Amino acid sequence: MKPISLAKIDENGGLFSYASWLGKHPSVLDNFEEVMKVAEGKEIVVFLDYDGTLSPIVDDPDKAYMSDAMRAAVREVAYCFPTAIVSGRRKDKVYEFVKLRNVYYAGSHGMDISTPLGSSKYEDQKHQIKCVDEKGNHVVHFHPAKEFLPTIQEIIKVLKENTRRIKGSMIEDNMFCVTVHYRCVKNEEDVSVLREMVESIMKPHPNFHISSGRKVMEIRPKVNWDKGRALMYLLDTLGFDNFNNVFPLYLGDDRTDEDAFKVIRDIGHGFPIVVSSIAKETEASFSLRDPSDVLAFLLRLTKWKKNLLHKTK
Repeated sequence: MKPISLAKIDENGGLFSYASWLGKHPSVLDNFEEVMKVAEGKEIVVFLDYDGTLSPIVDDPDKAYMSDAMRAAVREVAYCFPTAIVSGRRKDKVYEFVKLRNVYYAGSHGMDISTPLGSSKYEDQKHQIKCVDEKGNHVVHFHPAKEFLPTIQEIIKVLKENTRRIKGSMIEDNMFCVTVHYRCVKNEEDVSVLREMVESIMKPHPNFHISSGRKVMEIRPKVNWDKGRALMYLLDTLGFDNFNNVFPLYLGDDRTDEDAFKVIRDIGHGFPIVVSSIAKETEASFSLRDPSDVLAFLLRLTKWKKNLLHKTK
């Protein structure tokens, strides 16, 4: 019998040894005590991607539900630490999935953020708007790509009209960006046709770029903003302008999360944690295999915090 290989194929077709990859990006669960020793005495802030991190990747993006156990774990983490969910989805859609009021939400890859106070560094920018919500609470909306909204709606209309004949494809309106899903497109030729179609439709729009994700193409305006900058914005709104005291933990599985991983590395405090069961290029320091590992980590993080509070009493 041939020996079982630990090598796996990544999404780009590259062959890596997952075992050797874990040597560079070890499981944060297996190294939990060592990680938390580094974090002790600092203000931990938790950032979470949604799809593939809090919920499994599914064929129908409208059914990417998180489990009740995951929701309860995120709720408890948010009671212990400032917690934000940073997703490529539109913000209201993520809230529909999560349904928690004690977390912050950043949608459209951080191009749609709402916080009670906003950021002092962005007060003079036209993209930061103060208002009062339906419950009378003061809210600050930050929309760095607001001027692109009319064009995005035009692009969505054209995409939907032209991609109807590609069976299994789906266009998702994520407010400040557009996601073209092809996970359910069975024919590889159709995937190639879809890619060419999207690229052709976007040629007259040089102010937008197309990036690839997990069986998706994402269309975003060319603004100097991403999940990394969203992380910095949220830290500022939370009052963490002194990076010596803050310790951000960011959990994400997608290429777009790499921008946040890089920011944490630049800060010099905190840990970027990639959620992946395959070996791939990443800026993350640690890893978790899948959402079930994420759940286990969040539960352990909450327990750690409660034990710490008990010791200080």
